[in-house]
Amino acid sequence: MSKEFITETVQIPYDFSGKRADIAFSQLLTGHTRSQIRKLIEEGLILVEGRRTKPSKKLSGGETVSITLLPPQPIEAEPQDIPIEILFEDEDILVVNKPQGITVHPGAGIREGTLVNALLFKCTGLSGIGGKIRPGIVHRLDKDTSGVMVVAKNDFAHHALTGQFKSREVKKRYLALVSGKISGESGSFTSPIGRHPTNRIKMSTKAKTAKEALTSWRVVKRYDNATMVEAEPKTGRTHQIRVHFAENGHPILGDRVYGNKKRDSDLSDSVSKKLRRQALHASTIGFSHPRTGEYVEFQIPLPGDMRELIDVLNKQ
Repeated sequence: MSKEFITETVQIPYDFSGKRADIAFSQLLTGHTRSQIRKLIEEGLILVEGRRTKPSKKLSGGETVSITLLPPQPIEAEPQDIPIEILFEDEDILVVNKPQGITVHPGAGIREGTLVNALLFKCTGLSGIGGKIRPGIVHRLDKDTSGVMVVAKNDFAHHALTGQFKSREVKKRYLALVSGKISGESGSFTSPIGRHPTNRIKMSTKAKTAKEALTSWRVVKRYDNATMVEAEPKTGRTHQIRVHFAENGHPILGDRVYGNKKRDSDLSDSVSKKLRRQALHASTIGFSHPRTGEYVEFQIPLPGDMRELIDVLNKQ
Protein backbone atom coordinates (compact mmCIF):
# COMPACT_ATOMS: atom_id res chain seq x y z
CA MET A 1 0.00 0.00 0.00
CA SER A 2 1.26 3.44 -0.88
CA LYS A 3 2.30 5.61 2.03
CA GLU A 4 2.16 8.88 0.10
CA PHE A 5 0.29 11.68 1.81
CA ILE A 6 -3.13 12.67 0.48
CA THR A 7 -4.40 16.24 0.73
CA GLU A 8 -8.11 17.01 0.71
CA THR A 9 -9.86 20.39 0.73
CA VAL A 10 -13.13 20.99 2.59
CA GLN A 11 -15.22 24.02 3.50
CA ILE A 12 -16.21 24.57 7.11
CA PRO A 13 -20.03 24.56 7.42
CA TYR A 14 -21.44 27.92 8.48
CA ASP A 15 -23.23 26.35 11.43
CA PHE A 16 -19.79 25.54 12.86
CA SER A 17 -19.28 29.25 13.54
CA GLY A 18 -17.83 29.83 17.01
CA LYS A 19 -16.53 26.28 17.43
CA ARG A 20 -12.91 25.56 18.35
CA ALA A 21 -10.85 24.25 15.45
CA ASP A 22 -9.97 20.94 17.15
CA ILE A 23 -13.62 20.26 18.02
CA ALA A 24 -14.87 21.18 14.55
CA PHE A 25 -12.24 19.09 12.75
CA SER A 26 -12.83 16.05 14.99
CA GLN A 27 -16.52 16.24 14.03
CA LEU A 28 -15.69 16.54 10.34
CA LEU A 29 -13.03 13.79 10.42
CA THR A 30 -15.04 11.15 12.25
CA GLY A 31 -12.31 8.53 12.04
CA HIS A 32 -9.93 10.57 14.20
CA THR A 33 -9.89 11.33 17.91
CA ARG A 34 -9.64 14.88 19.18
CA SER A 35 -6.07 14.27 20.37
CA GLN A 36 -5.11 13.04 16.90
CA ILE A 37 -6.69 16.13 15.37
CA ARG A 38 -4.74 18.39 17.74
CA LYS A 39 -1.52 16.68 16.68
CA LEU A 40 -2.34 17.17 12.99
CA ILE A 41 -3.02 20.87 13.63
CA GLU A 42 0.18 21.34 15.61
CA GLU A 43 2.21 19.60 12.88
CA GLY A 44 0.77 21.94 10.23
CA LEU A 45 -1.09 19.16 8.43
CA ILE A 46 -4.38 21.03 8.76
CA LEU A 47 -4.35 24.55 7.29
CA VAL A 48 -7.12 27.15 7.41
CA GLU A 49 -7.13 29.44 4.38
CA GLY A 50 -3.62 28.19 3.62
CA ARG A 51 -2.23 29.15 7.05
CA ARG A 52 -1.37 27.23 10.18
CA THR A 53 -3.79 27.61 13.04
CA LYS A 54 -4.16 26.65 16.70
CA PRO A 55 -6.43 23.96 18.17
CA SER A 56 -8.19 26.64 20.24
CA LYS A 57 -8.85 28.93 17.24
CA LYS A 58 -12.54 29.85 16.97
CA LEU A 59 -13.88 29.33 13.45
CA SER A 60 -16.21 31.70 11.61
CA GLY A 61 -17.71 29.17 9.20
CA GLY A 62 -17.10 29.09 5.47
CA GLU A 63 -13.30 28.81 5.73
CA THR A 64 -11.44 26.63 3.24
CA VAL A 65 -9.42 23.98 5.01
CA SER A 66 -6.75 21.70 3.53
CA ILE A 67 -6.15 18.44 5.36
CA THR A 68 -3.07 16.31 4.69
CA LEU A 69 -3.36 12.71 5.87
CA LEU A 70 -1.43 9.49 5.58
CA PRO A 71 -3.73 6.74 4.31
CA PRO A 72 -4.58 4.40 7.20
CA GLN A 73 -2.33 1.40 7.40
CA PRO A 74 -3.90 -1.94 8.32
CA ILE A 75 -3.17 -3.05 11.87
CA GLU A 76 -3.63 -6.71 12.59
CA ALA A 77 -2.15 -8.49 15.57
CA GLU A 78 0.27 -11.28 14.65
CA PRO A 79 0.96 -14.37 16.78
CA GLN A 80 4.14 -14.18 18.84
CA ASP A 81 5.75 -16.74 21.11
CA ILE A 82 5.63 -14.72 24.34
CA PRO A 83 5.56 -16.59 27.67
CA ILE A 84 2.12 -16.18 29.26
CA GLU A 85 0.78 -18.22 32.17
CA ILE A 86 -2.66 -19.68 31.45
CA LEU A 87 -4.54 -20.37 34.69
CA PHE A 88 -7.64 -21.91 33.12
CA GLU A 89 -8.95 -22.75 29.66
CA ASP A 90 -12.05 -24.37 28.23
CA GLU A 91 -14.04 -24.00 25.00
CA ASP A 92 -15.32 -20.53 25.98
CA ILE A 93 -12.77 -18.66 28.05
CA LEU A 94 -9.12 -18.25 28.93
CA VAL A 95 -7.96 -16.96 32.31
CA VAL A 96 -4.40 -15.65 32.23
CA ASN A 97 -1.83 -14.09 34.52
CA LYS A 98 -0.73 -10.89 32.78
CA PRO A 99 2.81 -9.89 33.79
CA GLN A 100 3.70 -6.26 34.36
CA GLY A 101 5.34 -4.43 31.48
CA ILE A 102 3.15 -5.92 28.77
CA THR A 103 0.35 -4.00 27.02
CA VAL A 104 -2.96 -5.83 26.61
CA HIS A 105 -3.49 -5.21 22.88
CA PRO A 106 -1.85 -3.41 19.92
CA GLY A 107 -2.65 0.25 19.40
CA ALA A 108 -1.09 3.50 18.28
CA GLY A 109 2.64 2.89 17.95
CA ILE A 110 2.40 -0.64 19.44
CA ARG A 111 2.09 -3.57 17.07
CA GLU A 112 3.84 -6.41 18.84
CA GLY A 113 4.84 -7.74 22.23
CA THR A 114 1.30 -7.49 23.63
CA LEU A 115 -0.90 -9.95 25.48
CA VAL A 116 -3.01 -10.38 22.33
CA ASN A 117 0.08 -11.32 20.30
CA ALA A 118 0.89 -13.96 22.91
CA LEU A 119 -2.66 -15.33 23.03
CA LEU A 120 -2.90 -15.63 19.25
CA PHE A 121 0.19 -17.86 19.36
CA LYS A 122 -1.27 -20.09 22.07
CA CYS A 123 -4.92 -20.13 21.03
CA THR A 124 -6.35 -20.46 17.51
CA GLY A 125 -9.88 -19.42 18.45
CA LEU A 126 -10.55 -16.02 20.00
CA SER A 127 -13.69 -13.91 19.85
CA GLY A 128 -13.73 -11.63 16.81
CA ILE A 129 -15.95 -8.98 18.38
CA GLY A 130 -12.97 -6.95 19.55
CA GLY A 131 -11.67 -6.66 15.98
CA LYS A 132 -8.32 -7.65 14.51
CA ILE A 133 -6.25 -5.92 17.22
CA ARG A 134 -8.41 -6.77 20.25
CA PRO A 135 -9.67 -10.32 19.70
CA GLY A 136 -11.20 -11.76 22.86
CA ILE A 137 -10.49 -8.72 25.00
CA VAL A 138 -13.40 -7.84 27.34
CA HIS A 139 -11.44 -5.82 29.91
CA ARG A 140 -7.93 -4.45 30.37
CA LEU A 141 -5.16 -3.88 32.88
CA ASP A 142 -2.65 -1.04 32.65
CA LYS A 143 0.67 -1.99 31.06
CA ASP A 144 2.51 -1.90 34.40
CA THR A 145 -0.22 -3.58 36.43
CA SER A 146 0.11 -7.34 36.82
CA GLY A 147 -2.55 -9.92 37.51
CA VAL A 148 -5.47 -12.05 36.46
CA MET A 149 -7.57 -11.43 33.32
CA VAL A 150 -10.37 -13.30 31.56
CA VAL A 151 -10.41 -13.56 27.74
CA ALA A 152 -13.32 -14.67 25.50
CA LYS A 153 -12.63 -17.46 23.00
CA ASN A 154 -15.87 -17.01 21.06
CA ASP A 155 -18.54 -14.38 20.43
CA PHE A 156 -21.04 -16.08 22.73
CA ALA A 157 -18.64 -15.79 25.67
CA HIS A 158 -17.67 -12.26 24.66
CA HIS A 159 -21.28 -11.03 24.78
CA ALA A 160 -21.92 -12.75 28.10
CA LEU A 161 -18.79 -11.41 29.80
CA THR A 162 -19.20 -7.89 28.41
CA GLY A 163 -22.72 -7.83 29.81
CA GLN A 164 -21.46 -8.82 33.26
CA PHE A 165 -18.83 -6.08 33.22
CA LYS A 166 -21.39 -3.47 32.18
CA SER A 167 -23.82 -4.53 34.90
CA ARG A 168 -21.00 -4.59 37.49
CA GLU A 169 -21.47 -8.27 38.28
CA VAL A 170 -17.79 -9.11 37.89
CA LYS A 171 -15.84 -9.18 41.16
CA LYS A 172 -12.39 -7.60 40.86
CA ARG A 173 -9.93 -7.31 43.74
CA TYR A 174 -6.48 -5.74 43.65
CA LEU A 175 -3.57 -5.66 46.07
CA ALA A 176 -1.65 -2.40 46.25
CA LEU A 177 1.18 -0.92 48.29
CA VAL A 178 0.43 2.74 48.91
CA SER A 179 2.48 5.53 50.43
CA GLY A 180 1.87 6.63 54.01
CA LYS A 181 -0.43 5.44 56.78
CA ILE A 182 -4.10 5.35 55.86
CA SER A 183 -6.55 6.36 58.58
CA GLY A 184 -9.05 3.64 59.41
CA GLU A 185 -9.16 -0.01 58.50
CA SER A 186 -11.54 0.24 55.56
CA GLY A 187 -13.42 2.79 53.50
CA SER A 188 -14.39 3.85 50.01
CA PHE A 189 -13.65 6.58 47.45
CA THR A 190 -16.59 7.93 45.46
CA SER A 191 -15.18 10.88 43.48
CA PRO A 192 -16.11 10.79 39.75
CA ILE A 193 -13.18 10.42 37.33
CA GLY A 194 -12.51 11.90 33.89
CA ARG A 195 -9.70 13.16 31.70
CA HIS A 196 -7.34 15.56 33.51
CA PRO A 197 -8.14 19.18 32.51
CA THR A 198 -4.56 20.03 31.46
CA ASN A 199 -2.54 16.79 31.27
CA ARG A 200 -4.17 14.55 28.66
CA ILE A 201 -2.29 11.41 29.66
CA LYS A 202 -3.73 11.54 33.16
CA MET A 203 -7.14 10.98 34.66
CA SER A 204 -8.44 13.07 37.55
CA THR A 205 -11.30 13.60 39.98
CA LYS A 206 -11.08 17.28 39.04
CA ALA A 207 -12.06 16.71 35.41
CA LYS A 208 -14.62 18.98 33.79
CA THR A 209 -16.45 15.94 32.46
CA ALA A 210 -16.31 12.96 34.81
CA LYS A 211 -18.11 9.64 35.25
CA GLU A 212 -19.14 7.86 38.42
CA ALA A 213 -16.29 5.96 40.08
CA LEU A 214 -16.46 3.88 43.26
CA THR A 215 -13.55 2.08 44.92
CA SER A 216 -13.86 0.27 48.25
CA TRP A 217 -10.75 -0.70 50.21
CA ARG A 218 -9.48 -2.37 53.36
CA VAL A 219 -6.10 -2.45 55.06
CA VAL A 220 -4.20 -5.74 54.74
CA LYS A 221 -0.97 -4.77 56.52
CA ARG A 222 0.74 -1.65 57.77
CA TYR A 223 4.43 -0.73 57.47
CA ASP A 224 6.39 2.26 58.78
CA ASN A 225 5.78 4.50 55.76
CA ALA A 226 3.45 2.42 53.62
CA THR A 227 0.25 0.40 53.74
CA MET A 228 -0.85 -2.70 51.87
CA VAL A 229 -4.50 -2.45 50.88
CA GLU A 230 -6.98 -4.61 49.06
CA ALA A 231 -8.99 -2.46 46.65
CA GLU A 232 -12.22 -3.43 44.95
CA PRO A 233 -13.31 -1.15 42.09
CA LYS A 234 -17.08 -1.23 41.61
CA THR A 235 -16.74 0.74 38.37
CA GLY A 236 -14.16 0.45 35.60
CA ARG A 237 -12.75 3.90 34.96
CA THR A 238 -9.28 4.28 33.45
CA HIS A 239 -6.58 4.37 36.17
CA GLN A 240 -9.38 4.35 38.77
CA ILE A 241 -7.52 2.83 41.72
CA ARG A 242 -4.37 4.83 41.02
CA VAL A 243 -6.27 8.12 40.80
CA HIS A 244 -8.43 7.54 43.87
CA PHE A 245 -5.54 6.69 46.16
CA ALA A 246 -3.24 9.40 44.78
CA GLU A 247 -5.81 12.17 45.08
CA ASN A 248 -6.61 11.07 48.62
CA GLY A 249 -3.00 11.46 49.71
CA HIS A 250 -1.76 7.88 49.34
CA PRO A 251 -0.33 7.30 45.84
CA ILE A 252 0.60 3.77 44.90
CA LEU A 253 4.31 3.12 45.39
CA GLY A 254 6.28 3.30 42.16
CA ASP A 255 3.54 5.12 40.23
CA ARG A 256 5.42 7.45 37.88
CA VAL A 257 2.28 9.23 36.69
CA TYR A 258 0.37 9.85 39.92
CA GLY A 259 3.06 9.42 42.57
CA ASN A 260 4.68 12.10 44.73
CA LYS A 261 8.39 11.95 43.92
CA LYS A 262 9.39 14.37 46.68
CA ARG A 263 7.66 12.50 49.48
CA ASP A 264 9.43 9.80 51.52
CA SER A 265 12.69 9.94 49.56
CA ASP A 266 14.22 6.98 51.43
CA LEU A 267 11.18 4.87 50.68
CA SER A 268 11.22 6.02 47.05
CA ASP A 269 14.85 4.89 46.73
CA SER A 270 13.92 1.44 48.08
CA VAL A 271 10.98 1.20 45.70
CA SER A 272 13.02 2.20 42.64
CA LYS A 273 15.59 -0.50 43.42
CA LYS A 274 13.02 -3.30 43.71
CA LEU A 275 10.17 -2.11 41.52
CA ARG A 276 10.08 -0.39 38.13
CA ARG A 277 6.30 0.06 37.98
CA GLN A 278 3.35 0.84 40.23
CA ALA A 279 2.84 -1.67 43.06
CA LEU A 280 -0.61 -2.72 41.86
CA HIS A 281 -1.67 -6.32 41.23
CA ALA A 282 -5.03 -7.71 40.10
CA SER A 283 -5.24 -10.61 42.53
CA THR A 284 -8.79 -11.92 42.02
CA ILE A 285 -11.51 -12.04 39.39
CA GLY A 286 -14.89 -13.70 39.78
CA PHE A 287 -17.80 -14.00 37.34
CA SER A 288 -20.57 -16.30 36.13
CA HIS A 289 -19.28 -18.74 33.53
CA PRO A 290 -20.75 -17.71 30.15
CA ARG A 291 -22.07 -21.18 29.31
CA THR A 292 -22.92 -22.83 32.65
CA GLY A 293 -23.90 -19.75 34.67
CA GLU A 294 -21.86 -21.12 37.58
CA TYR A 295 -19.90 -18.55 39.59
CA VAL A 296 -16.17 -19.08 39.17
CA GLU A 297 -13.32 -17.23 40.83
CA PHE A 298 -9.62 -17.14 40.06
CA GLN A 299 -6.80 -15.85 42.24
CA ILE A 300 -3.12 -15.22 41.58
CA PRO A 301 -0.52 -14.48 44.27
CA LEU A 302 1.72 -11.42 44.32
CA PRO A 303 4.53 -11.48 41.72
CA GLY A 304 8.17 -11.61 42.73
CA ASP A 305 8.94 -7.89 42.42
CA MET A 306 6.17 -6.93 44.84
CA ARG A 307 7.21 -9.68 47.28
CA GLU A 308 10.76 -8.33 47.21
CA LEU A 309 9.48 -4.85 47.99
CA ILE A 310 7.48 -6.22 50.92
CA ASP A 311 10.68 -7.81 52.27
CA VAL A 312 12.32 -4.36 52.18
CA LEU A 313 9.35 -2.78 53.96
CA ASN A 314 9.41 -5.50 56.63
CA LYS A 315 13.08 -4.86 57.31
CA GLN A 316 12.50 -1.12 57.59
